[in-house]
Order: sequence, then C-alpha cells, then structure tokens
Amino acid sequence: MKSRETLLRLKRFQVDEKRRRVSQIEMMIAEFHRMATDLDREIQSEETRAGITDPGHFAYPTYAKAALGRRDNLRQSADNLKGQLDEAKAELQEAFEDMKKVEILDDRERATERAAEAARDQAMMDSIGLRSRANI
Repeated sequence: MKSRETLLRLKRFQVDEKRRRVSQIEMMIAEFHRMATDLDREIQSEETRAGITDPGHFAYPTYAKAALGRRDNLRQSADNLKGQLDEAKAELQEAFEDMKKVEILDDRERATERAAEAARDQAMMDSIGLRSRANI
C-alpha cells in the first residue's frame, strides 16, 4: 500500500518536473522572439536615421550591424530550443502515460481491496444473521 502510494507520488512529481521544463523552454523561446522583435525595431530605427538599409554598404551603421548579428543569434537559439522543446514534450507525454498506468493499477488494486472488504463484511453480517435466527 505504502510503496504504491510512493510510486504514484514519484510519477506525479516526474510529470510536474517535465511540465516545468516544457514551460521553461516555451518561455525562453518566447523571450528570444520578443528580444529579436525589439532588435528588428531598433535596426529599422537605426537604418531610418542613417538613411542606409543595405548592410553591405560601407557607411551602414555599426550598431545596426551588431544588432543584426545578435538578432540572428537569438533566432538561431530559438530554433535550437524548438528541438529541445519537442524532446521535452515527448518526455512529458511518456511520463504522463507512465503515471496514468500507475494510477489505473492503483485504482484496480483499491477496487479489489474494496470488493474483498465488502465480501468480509457481508460474510460477517450473514453469520450474525444466522446466529440471531438460531436463537429464535
């Protein structure tokens, strides 16, 4: 009984950990996208201010070039995290399925225990009823 409860708690903990990991990765991806969008606006602003939109131009703003590199790195990092996110979601699904198996097994065992207890109670009631009939 105790080991079954411990196993169920462990499986629930594992699912919660996997959920947190998925959530963290999703938040990181969203943050990288937000930062890249902010850099896009800054690049656009810098290009407008300088009047040059071609990064290959000799007078292209230095800040805009650096921001382009950083933005591209953020997008690449977000793309790399998408692969990790897919893995984390697969691990979460697997952990969830394991937890469900343990929960189903636990429910079956509890149902069996309840049925055995009900049978014992019924047998006791039957024996009380037989004794009381014998005394009449």
